[in-house]
Amino acid sequence: MAPAATYPDSPSGVALEATSDAIDNVNVLKAKAAAVVAAEIDDSAYTDSSQFDANKDKGTFRQYEDACDRVKSFYREQHEKQTVAYNLAARIQFHSASRKREEMSIWEAMEKLNTLIDDSDPDTSLSQIQHLLQTAEAMRRDNKPRWMQLTGLIHDLGKLMFFYGAQGQWDVVGDTFPVGCKFDERIIYPETFQGNPDSKDAVFSTKYGIYHPGCGLDNIMLSWGHDEYLYHVVKDQSTLPPEALAMIRYHSFYPWHKEGAYREFMTEKDHEMLKAVKAFNPYDLYSKSDGAPSVEELKPYYLELIDEFFPEKRIKW
Repeated sequence: MAPAATYPDSPSGVALEATSDAIDNVNVLKAKAAAVVAAEIDDSAYTDSSQFDANKDKGTFRQYEDACDRVKSFYREQHEKQTVAYNLAARIQFHSASRKREEMSIWEAMEKLNTLIDDSDPDTSLSQIQHLLQTAEAMRRDNKPRWMQLTGLIHDLGKLMFFYGAQGQWDVVGDTFPVGCKFDERIIYPETFQGNPDSKDAVFSTKYGIYHPGCGLDNIMLSWGHDEYLYHVVKDQSTLPPEALAMIRYHSFYPWHKEGAYREFMTEKDHEMLKAVKAFNPYDLYSKSDGAPSVEELKPYYLELIDEFFPEKRIKW
């Protein structure tokens, strides 16, 4: 069993996941308060409205007020530290030839995630593998494509970066946003960016910053965290389609897919990817209240699914 990583502001994976859950809860309750815009989602095999949560009371999750203090404190730290300089350094470190990258299969990565995070989640008593299976199984019941089921299975595996040089909670979890341009008012707790030096930079504080309209989200540097980390891990080591990669990379980019920010940077491709991310979002937020799946019964199906889209059995993390 791998030892838990330790950090001054986050002594264990339990604390990390408690913060992650509070963040999810805020997003659940924000979605409940403002109806999700469905007009942009076309009918197709993967964008049909989710059925698994049709009869759920989405207000049964923990209330916004309970999560508010923890979440605001978290975002203040995240918003002050997610600078252009930090993000460039994080990417340089990730791609460095000298960085030792552990190699393991997708299923082994899921098992390793269980050693990081224990039964700390007040919304569910399930293990992390069971939660990942919940997400995938909800998609499977709704007859989503096999690649989308696999995306649901792996979407949180980027949290393994907690083992690999993360500085705390702030660069692992939380809503994501672009760096290198003005911080949009539609980012959660926008006032907490006042302590970020980029907010006063002559270039980074302007509307477009280092980018230009229509440059495409592929060319935007998003705040470093588990979404961006997993995206960089799987994009060159899998045959997952662009929609799956968008679901992985952008599912925490709430200012964009939920609030409508940063549309000026989008290309035609990005509009298609937005549909995919919106289709994914309900499974990410609401599947935790489903029943406990049987890991051993489902394992053969998902091992086959993993092999279908990951030609190399062992992945470099």
